[in-house]
Amino acid sequence: QVQLVESGGGLVQPGGSLRLSCAASRIIHEYYAIGWFRQAPGKGREGVAFISSADGSTQYADSVKGRFTISRDNAKNTVFLQMDSLKPEDTAVYYCAGGSSVSRQISEYDYWGQGTQVTVVS
Repeated sequence: QVQLVESGGGLVQPGGSLRLSCAASRIIHEYYAIGWFRQAPGKGREGVAFISSADGSTQYADSVKGRFTISRDNAKNTVFLQMDSLKPEDTAVYYCAGGSSVSRQISEYDYWGQGTQVTVVS
């Protein structure tokens, strides 16, 4: 079964940290790029961080560069998003997605998880 399952969201104060996990079925983890996207209330979905299945190369949105780190554990078929120095504007539902190549375009991703809520508030 092809699936992605996110976990690790929660409530955190500004400046705090969270680590999101994306557990993927083996086929997705081995052959697909994984992207983290987020959608804040009333806004469109935006790409945050991306990692290649081929060489582990990464890309980040400017808004999170230097604060977020994407990584993958091939033994566990899991991709992580370490989020540090969180800001209220990081509040959103975070989704992981599998696509045939690293891309910031939502349309390039075929498989999506159900999302996990991240709330940053004082």
